[in-house]
Amino acid sequence: MVKQVRQERAIRTRNALIESAAALFARHGYEVVSLSTISARAGVSNGALHFHFPSKAALAEAVGVAAAQRFGRIIAGEVLPAQRGGVPERGGFARHEGASAYGGSTRHEGAPERGASPRRIEAPRRWDAPRRDEAASKQGAASRQNSALQTLIDTSHALLRGLGHDAVLRAGFALGDGAEAVGRGEDLYRRWQEWVTEVLARAEREGLLARGLAVRDAVTAVVGATIGFAVLGGHEGQWLSRTTLTRFWTLLLPRLATPTALEGLMASGRLPETR
Repeated sequence: MVKQVRQERAIRTRNALIESAAALFARHGYEVVSLSTISARAGVSNGALHFHFPSKAALAEAVGVAAAQRFGRIIAGEVLPAQRGGVPERGGFARHEGASAYGGSTRHEGAPERGASPRRIEAPRRWDAPRRDEAASKQGAASRQNSALQTLIDTSHALLRGLGHDAVLRAGFALGDGAEAVGRGEDLYRRWQEWVTEVLARAEREGLLARGLAVRDAVTAVVGATIGFAVLGGHEGQWLSRTTLTRFWTLLLPRLATPTALEGLMASGRLPETR
């Protein structure tokens, strides 16, 4: 029992040091932060700090590892809510079944155009045809919500939310940036670019990208904007807000996706609102 209590205390101390170092690294930079400042902020002695981490470099490496793990959970979708059926709620492009996302025609398929000659009367439809049509519409909307593009939107929102609330994640991006970052952790900017490239390539295979759009151009737009928001967010939190990213996706998606793929996409993502 005593051994277990000591182990739990050691884990709490180690985590407190990582959180303290991350907050200071993210705010002031790795070079200027001292170990004594880190230990004081964590509320532990210098001796306890050196017991867990023999040097500042070792502590920075631990911060980088923790940040990479958290980033990995974000791109794996673990922070996303359970998938719900039906069409998206307000905040996205889809409005309701049968409606165009951009003000196009809501005419049901098969209905005559205005002024067109009447068509011959067809045989009565099955009694359950409306239910079948409704089910197919919901299935199509749910499929679009599960698409590579919706995954990209959701994950970008999760990333910026994480950067706004998680000092370890922010420090991980800062520590892994540039040539001086050797030994301090993974380059999360590069990892984000690789992940976005992979997802947009999948969107292309799924036939979701607009005709004539090159994957590399889409990657440039998405990565450039999201990383730009991340950097600017270090100076002004509004750049990491859901509103900012939703406006970006609202602007980009009509150029990025086919008209069919566009319906059902939620520019605001499917993450629950934070209070």
